[in-house]
Amino acid sequence: MQIRVGSVGARAVVAVTLAVLLGGCAGAADGDGKGAFGASPSAPGKGAEGAAASGGSVGAAGSECELPVRFDVARHWKAKSIAAEAEPAKTPKVSQGSDDDLRGALADALLRQGPVTAACEIDAKPAGLIGFLRVWTGKPGKADPGSVLRQFVAAEENVSKEKYHSVRTGGGVAGVEVEYLCTSELLDETKKETALAVGTPHGPVVLHLGGMDTEEHDAMRPAYELAKRTLVLG
Repeated sequence: MQIRVGSVGARAVVAVTLAVLLGGCAGAADGDGKGAFGASPSAPGKGAEGAAASGGSVGAAGSECELPVRFDVARHWKAKSIAAEAEPAKTPKVSQGSDDDLRGALADALLRQGPVTAACEIDAKPAGLIGFLRVWTGKPGKADPGSVLRQFVAAEENVSKEKYHSVRTGGGVAGVEVEYLCTSELLDETKKETALAVGTPHGPVVLHLGGMDTEEHDAMRPAYELAKRTLVLG
C-alpha cells in the first residue's frame, strides 16, 4: 500500500487517512459514546447474533498470512499479509515537515500500535462491508495477553469505556478481550471497537475489529466471532 502526501500542509489528510485505513480514531475530542454500544445494524443477516460461514483459514504455512495462530476467515473476506520490518528503517535526516517525513510517520503509524506490529489484514469489502479484521503480532517475552492488550488500546487516541474480560477461544487458547469506544474529532464519530489478545510461544497476537462506524462494526462482528471460535495455536 502506498500513501502519497503531496505537500507539507497535508497533515489533516494524513490523519483522516489513518482513521479510514486503520478503523481507529483521529482527533482529540472526548465522546460520551451515547448509543454506540447499543447500535444495531439495519441490514438483515448482518447482526452480531448471526453466524458467519467459513471461507477458508489463515495462519498456517502457505496461507495468505503465516501467523503464530490459525483461524477461519469469513466467506468472501480477503486476507492479505502486511510486510513490516521488526525495526523502523533508518533513513537520511530530512527537514521538518517534508513529504518524506510525513510518509515515514504515516507508515510507522499504520504498521505499529503499542507493543505489536500489523501482520495480516482481512478486508470485508468483498463481502459488502466497510472495515477490516487485523492481526497484530509481537516479539516473544514475558508480557501476558492482558498487559499487551492494555498497551495496544492505550496507543489508540480518544478511547473510553473499556471493558476487559478473560476469554478462551474455541481452540482452547486463553486470552483477554476488550470492547471500547473510540471518538474521532475529524470524523465527528464515536464508534465501537473490539480486540482480543492471546499469548503464543512466538509472541503475543492481537486480533482487532474496527469498522467505519458502529453499524459496520456490528455487521462485521460475526466474522470476528468466527475467528475467535476457531482460533488455535499455529
